[in-house]
Amino acid sequence: MKLVGMVDPGRESGRRRIVIGVVVDGRVTPLTDVDDFYADLPHWQERARAVRHGTVPLAEVTLAPPVPASARVLCVGLNYRAHAAEGGFRAPEHPTLFGRWTASLSVDGVPVPVPANEPGLDWEGEVAAVVGARLCDAGEQEAEAAVLGYAVFNDLTARTAQKLTAQWTLGKNADRSGPIGTVVTADEAGSLADGLRLVTRVNGEIMQDGNTRDMIFGVPELLSRISATLTLHPGDVIATGTPEGVGYVRTPPRLLRSGDVVEVEVDRLGTLRTPVTDASARSGA
Repeated sequence: MKLVGMVDPGRESGRRRIVIGVVVDGRVTPLTDVDDFYADLPHWQERARAVRHGTVPLAEVTLAPPVPASARVLCVGLNYRAHAAEGGFRAPEHPTLFGRWTASLSVDGVPVPVPANEPGLDWEGEVAAVVGARLCDAGEQEAEAAVLGYAVFNDLTARTAQKLTAQWTLGKNADRSGPIGTVVTADEAGSLADGLRLVTRVNGEIMQDGNTRDMIFGVPELLSRISATLTLHPGDVIATGTPEGVGYVRTPPRLLRSGDVVEVEVDRLGTLRTPVTDASARSGA
């Protein structure tokens, strides 16, 4: 089952309302408000499974991030040994976590601006896990069962801002720098431990070619460890880290600039395409 966030196509005026829709054969059927969806997930999952035909062509809807504005977005750094090594880091003994605000999220096809004080943005193709149940002090088995689904994610990074201090928050929250794709439910996507190929391309050239089986900390362990301190709720997002091949470690460094197009493709999850534009586009952020 595939789920998207979308602007309510039936709302002609007033405040923009985001709904969750289920995609079938290139068409989407709106279900309900994004907050209502995650507040009563078992009910809406059942309703979604009953959908056999989409009502609106997916190409005609305005996509939105498929999680509530209140969601926590936790990203995992250095979760592939080769990526840690290429940046001069040792493989961590504990997950390296940092946060994103949902305001930094965007969707497929939305241009991402390069801040004026950055030479470019760096790509970090990833898989994001979307939480589907409350988790508090959860064991790994409970944690894995609580995953609603997975989505392609690109943790686009402003390296200059990231490296100003030991705290990565600023560099990881540039405007619209967190594009996220369609949520493919866990029963359809399968386990990341079984291995999903992840490929990042810039203007068609392969930059990253990794596999989720190479993650240091798998999704069940990540969710379990996080829930020991922070209670997770439906709609929260865990971005599981990027494999080797990022731009800033290359000689010379290579970063995304206006006019570039970056694509992240993951087995079973699809392709996330992001055009890059200049800082003037920030006025609409």
